[in-house]
Amino acid sequence: MIVYPAMDLMGGKAVRLKQGRFDDKTAYDTDPVEALRAFQDAGSRWAHIVDLDGARAKAPIQHELIRSLAASTSLSLQVGGGFRDAGHIADMLDAGVERVVIGSLAVQQPAMVNGWLNDFGADRITISIDVRMSGGQPMAAVGGWAEASDRTLWEVAAQYADLRHVLITDIGRDGMLQGPNFKLLDEAVERLPHLAIQASGGVSSVEDLKRLCTNGVIVGKALWEGRVSLEEALFVARA
Repeated sequence: MIVYPAMDLMGGKAVRLKQGRFDDKTAYDTDPVEALRAFQDAGSRWAHIVDLDGARAKAPIQHELIRSLAASTSLSLQVGGGFRDAGHIADMLDAGVERVVIGSLAVQQPAMVNGWLNDFGADRITISIDVRMSGGQPMAAVGGWAEASDRTLWEVAAQYADLRHVLITDIGRDGMLQGPNFKLLDEAVERLPHLAIQASGGVSSVEDLKRLCTNGVIVGKALWEGRVSLEEALFVARA
């Protein structure tokens, strides 16, 4: 399992949100460059970075900062937030980012996103499907998690024949340190065996990591608040 230590950026600073709410955030003093260096020193090969300002504005607000971060590290970066056209994707890939994350557009404009998968390659794009559980069904959310769609996780994923990487977030678990939605993630692994699934939302302990059966896991707040050390998480993931 690949561990993706996560860093969300607002105004150039590292923050974490609760359940995607921009009015409920925790800011950290760590410089983003230093954070990436710490991830690398711990033995990580990847980092997951989100431009929260870009996600909210639906435009690449902090992509220049991310460009400089990519130049500062040998880590493979997976980056989300603010991607709205092929030019944005090309700019980040040219800057040294390994993979970009497409969220709401993957739900709203599958034809366009399928074109990007074809143009850039399935290994360069991760589709992020954020869900709220409703009546036992994982319903996809869009617009920075503020809007509901009428499609399930399974219906969205079925629109992508060439997809390889998918990130699944249970919004209700994100930033809450209450453990991942194992039932949903186990079902996803069973129903989508052709995809490399990344789990996101709720990781609070090393025991959570031991329980996951996904290809990858995003570790954010638990890492930033010292509940999980990256070294230990990486050790468990490789065991």
